[in-house]
Amino acid sequence: MQFKNPELLYALFLLVIPILIHLFQLRRFQKVEFTNVKFLKAVKLQTRKSSQLKKWLTLLTRMLLLACAIIAFAQPYIPVTNDFNEAQETVIYLDNSFSMQATGSNGNLLNQAVQDIITTFPEDEKISLFTNDKTFRNTTLKGLKNDLIQLSFSPDQLDYENAYLKGKQLFSNTPNTTKNLVLVSDFQNKSSALKFDADSTIQLKLVQPKSLLKSNISIDSVYISNTTADKLDLNVVLLNTSDDKKNVSISLYNEDALLAKNAVDVRDKAEAIFSIANNTVINGRLLIDDAGLQYDNTFYFNINPKPNINVLAVNQNTDDTFLKRIYTEDEFDFKSYNIDALNFNLIPDQNLIVLNELDVISNALFSALKSYKNDGGHILIIPSVNTDLNSYNQIINLFNLNGLESLNLNEKRITTINYDHPVLANAFYSKVTNFQYPKVTSSYPFSSNRNAILSYEDGSPFLAGTSDGFVFSSALNSDNSNFKNSPLIVPVLYNIGKQSLKLPQLYYTISEPNTIAITTVLGQDDILTLATENNSVIPLQQTYSKSVELKTEEFPNQAGILKVMNKDEVLQNLSFNFKRDESQLNYHDLSSVTNVTVDSNLATTIESIKSNTNVNALWKWFVIFALAFLLIELLILKYLK
Repeated sequence: MQFKNPELLYALFLLVIPILIHLFQLRRFQKVEFTNVKFLKAVKLQTRKSSQLKKWLTLLTRMLLLACAIIAFAQPYIPVTNDFNEAQETVIYLDNSFSMQATGSNGNLLNQAVQDIITTFPEDEKISLFTNDKTFRNTTLKGLKNDLIQLSFSPDQLDYENAYLKGKQLFSNTPNTTKNLVLVSDFQNKSSALKFDADSTIQLKLVQPKSLLKSNISIDSVYISNTTADKLDLNVVLLNTSDDKKNVSISLYNEDALLAKNAVDVRDKAEAIFSIANNTVINGRLLIDDAGLQYDNTFYFNINPKPNINVLAVNQNTDDTFLKRIYTEDEFDFKSYNIDALNFNLIPDQNLIVLNELDVISNALFSALKSYKNDGGHILIIPSVNTDLNSYNQIINLFNLNGLESLNLNEKRITTINYDHPVLANAFYSKVTNFQYPKVTSSYPFSSNRNAILSYEDGSPFLAGTSDGFVFSSALNSDNSNFKNSPLIVPVLYNIGKQSLKLPQLYYTISEPNTIAITTVLGQDDILTLATENNSVIPLQQTYSKSVELKTEEFPNQAGILKVMNKDEVLQNLSFNFKRDESQLNYHDLSSVTNVTVDSNLATTIESIKSNTNVNALWKWFVIFALAFLLIELLILKYLK
């Protein structure tokens, strides 16, 4: 038994007072003369004994009454658990990712967890709570309730180990407290097995509410195939996490107008194809009818008019037929000039400039190209066999590439493809290992092997490049190389041309870094905004003479179609969708996780935490005992003769 106010027990020394009063109360019996002396002696003896007994019983009841009253004020209690500690700290991680939309026994899993917190946790007790996108530190349920009720789903999810580390940081440094960290999540299995480092100062509790959702179909992605002058095919990729589903309905909308409907049978994966008119501006929305997770039933995309990419080839009596075959007029506006006939006023309007085997780069051309590069331009350099390295390296250094060194006359084969370089990302369906290796008879070695896109068999770069500058180490004319006859030349040069103007894609993914080029000319103080019906935001942007690059990541945070605005003018529309990695219904088995306590119900976990602070209070019993002894004393004084 323990006491809330043990200092009051010193008042028990007051029990000495009634003892002293009873011991020193000297009452003398007065003698009364009676005729029958023997009888009177017996009465006198009996009266003395009776009075003495009554006095000791009264003393005992009064001492017990006073002792019970003192103990009651000291508030005795018995702890419910052996590890009772009056000071408790609780931190809760509440996973509000989209997978928590799954249906549980009482609504979706997130709302079920919120209700458990509201109905079970004491209103005035301190608590720290954090989600994937919000943190509430050292507050109470009363101050937190409205935020919990209005809690929305987040497109991002903390890694479970990061959630564990963040939760530990929210505890105070107060010693001798029980620290309870509760992680509430469906614990989707996206990576390796869960593992939490043991920490003796933290009581880690995992709560995995059980989902009743057994199937989910999602729109995974959209792409265009088979484009003709009149129409294009829009391919919609569907994923299924359960048994085969037949006749899954897909609706295609242009804004609010229904364009077409389709139905497909979905096993693990399926594709639906819509044929739509080409050269038509579409603010598209795809919708499927599925009772699983709701966030992945809608997919937004845009088809905007695509401006041709301006490509300028600067030659020196060199054949550029291979460039004309790659940069065709359906996607590119290709111009070719001999260096002697070049109009420098054309340079600022280009997206890509190809320096095709020039012997020397004049100072005037260097100055024009430097200004062009600083304005966001892209340059592709193909050296000649008689290149002036000093003038070339001036341009190459602008792109933080290593310069060229003296001509090497040894024949080399091009054997290595850097599939991770942005130029070749998604350029091949699979890694090519048995292609016919092109070769060169002479080349200019780079001073370093950095930024290689294609490499020789000795590991030195054949083609190196950054985001806006690309340099071949060899001339591509037929006398020096057969690279123009290799199938590699098409994806390499085509992607360099396409990436010189970052045209808006069909859609972008929320919470991923995106760079979007908007073709427009802004005034000196003008800026672009991204606007929805309810609000607008100014994204990070880089302004060039003919375009503006927008950079998005944290905004937008809601899926939909946004307008790119220059003041009141709508330049074009952009679509954003949530990542689909929350659509899989695979969950961790927590039974194998060590150093944790596992439960499927948050209310039960909160009750177990509360039980560590609950006690069996005994003060009421001592008040009852005090009243009982008072009653006994009254009865003794009244009825004991």
